[in-house]
Amino acid sequence: MTQTEPPRRVILHVDMDAFYASIEERENPRLVGKPLIVGGTPEGRGVVAAANYAVRRFGVHSAMPTSTALRLCPDAMVLPPRMDFYAQVSRQIRDILFRFTPLVEPLSLDEAFLDVTGSAGLFGSGEETARRTKEAIRSETALVASVGVAPNKFLAKIASDLKKPDGLVVVEPDRVAEFLDPLPVGRLWGVGKVTGGVFARLGVKTIGQLRRFDPEVLRQQFGQQGEHFWNLAHGLDERPVVPDREAKSISHETTFAVDITDLDALRAWLLELTEHVGRRVRAQKRRGRTIHLKVRFADFHTITRAKTLPQPTDVTREIWRTAAEMLAQALPPGHQGVRLLGVGVSGFDDHGLVQRTLFEQEREKQRQLDAVADAVREKFGFAALSRGSGLLHDARHRPEPRPDDPNADIEVKE
Repeated sequence: MTQTEPPRRVILHVDMDAFYASIEERENPRLVGKPLIVGGTPEGRGVVAAANYAVRRFGVHSAMPTSTALRLCPDAMVLPPRMDFYAQVSRQIRDILFRFTPLVEPLSLDEAFLDVTGSAGLFGSGEETARRTKEAIRSETALVASVGVAPNKFLAKIASDLKKPDGLVVVEPDRVAEFLDPLPVGRLWGVGKVTGGVFARLGVKTIGQLRRFDPEVLRQQFGQQGEHFWNLAHGLDERPVVPDREAKSISHETTFAVDITDLDALRAWLLELTEHVGRRVRAQKRRGRTIHLKVRFADFHTITRAKTLPQPTDVTREIWRTAAEMLAQALPPGHQGVRLLGVGVSGFDDHGLVQRTLFEQEREKQRQLDAVADAVREKFGFAALSRGSGLLHDARHRPEPRPDDPNADIEVKE
């Protein structure tokens, strides 16, 4: 009996083109063709969340400060993000992807990996499946996706980015070197400004040059990461597509327009962030054991802290007390201003078994208060109800994500 070789993997990377901006253009056709930025205001520390292709011609790109973007293109229109609406559209697109394969690994609201190895009998080759996916997204959402088709995730992600917008690039298994060799070494995952400088000193500009490099020299220069670069240069990536519809963490963070040094104001902000997180935890009917804190100072130095509780919780007060305790311990005397603050919950225990404590009556009272607060905010909006200490930060509330949204890590730019 001869052993049958397993089928070659066929991976798709679906990447929506200028997702947030494209949704705004769809909703308001008068914006089509005009330079459009979705992001924070230039007066504060807003950044570009998405830029349509009309404004990209001026050098504007995502993650750029909005003030810089407007210097490059003064005529650009800036719209505030509507994350709850974008998440709704993302769920619609994700439902489309699941028609082609159950192996869908979302990376963010606007991109996902698909393993369509087993779907050939239903939808044809990887290229044909990609074409059908693009057509379904366009016809049902009036939005455009670029798709890369390749034997692994790394190659598929690079391929999807090469011919945007509305691209479809196929990397055949026997032409991987031909595909990679001309590309700049900066296309490799993990190659940033510092690493790119090292490669430049080594005379390595393209992936093809790196592929012919001695792997021992790479290990000497980069340690274990050198092997990672060598593997990618040869098109090797064995990571599977891991479908995961359930968030492993739920978090919320905000970037301040002005650095904050006052501890009371920071605690007030922390309380508001915690109330967002607690509401979303309860909406998803979950309880977590580990509370996370994230603090970024004015010089961009970032610290993270985490504490695991004896039993899982969904109570806002318990999450906040733990986070506030970590905040007090994390801030050194005379600390510099804080530009970003975040809180999160992970380590979910969804079996519903919670050990009763001596303070269970007080805990149940807090749960009832949380339930009332959630109901009021669901009906009238988040700003309809706030605790007294929350007034210290004079927050400007914006539409927050739906509390049942599985996309856990949300950042709000103030």
